[in-house]
Amino acid sequence: MIPFDYRRADDARSAVATVADRPGAVFLGAGTNLVDHMKLGVASPDLVVDVSRLPFDAIEPLGGGVRVGATVRNSDLAADPVIRQRYPMLSAALLAGASGQLRNLATTAGNLLQRTRCVYFQDVTTPCNKRRLGSGCSALDGYTRDHAILGASPHCVAVHPSDMAVALTALDAVVQVEGPNGPRSVPITELYRLPGDQPQRDTVLEHGELITAVDLPELPTAARSAYRKVRDRASYAFALVSVAAAVDVTNGTIREARIALGGVAHRPWRARRTEDALRGAPATEEAFRQAAEAELAEARPLRDNAFKVPMARNTLVSVLRGLTQE
Repeated sequence: MIPFDYRRADDARSAVATVADRPGAVFLGAGTNLVDHMKLGVASPDLVVDVSRLPFDAIEPLGGGVRVGATVRNSDLAADPVIRQRYPMLSAALLAGASGQLRNLATTAGNLLQRTRCVYFQDVTTPCNKRRLGSGCSALDGYTRDHAILGASPHCVAVHPSDMAVALTALDAVVQVEGPNGPRSVPITELYRLPGDQPQRDTVLEHGELITAVDLPELPTAARSAYRKVRDRASYAFALVSVAAAVDVTNGTIREARIALGGVAHRPWRARRTEDALRGAPATEEAFRQAAEAELAEARPLRDNAFKVPMARNTLVSVLRGLTQE
């Protein structure tokens, strides 16, 4: 491992100022992603600023919604009774996200900011535009089973790994950020970037900006919600496809729907076309299938992952069927 400096932050403002003033500095939460990448040689910061002990570890009411602090552990958030009752898809996504040991360590902000990656990103012997822009994307002529079917570019076809972020995308969460120019709010649907010609940038955050909290809106529809993750093994694997869904059904008609997909794109994929097709539609399997097709018509699978298209469609239909038959 390359030597680096370490500092423990006493407050958010000093942490932000320290990182902003040093181009090679990074924030450290639990380190479950960063430390791995430092060991692999993927990341080589010259200064690590530890923000894990900052006082952002509360889950508290905020108007009609909930504010989740940046350092809240994933296991604590998944087990919180308010989250389980009012936002069950979020609790389910967290429980599906990693092993129990990792959930006990991983933080809210760290989970959101883990790198969008594939096997080539983590192998420094191969070209990767996310590691060195302009070097090429090894996945295009290589292993593509786990890669994107929506929103990819010739520069990167990796998919976002976070389960929690998929649920938060369906919930229209808002990320609170402290930066060199002060605080700002970023809707999670705007936090993540598609790769385009700058795949090295996963988010819209600028250097030195620190996530301090995530706000969940008051959302009665979310009480009837679910998260389903399809993966190769039930323990500690990234999603091939995942679905976060919430629906409001009255007299057999869908009044409101919120859908996000994981494992299919460089960012959590808000399925707007599916939502539009479902509103006002009958709560029938045929309507669910047509709504799924409306979203997946834009899919562009790669050589090894065409199976993701029917898998995403069938998983979405199954989740909607389960929610509307409750």
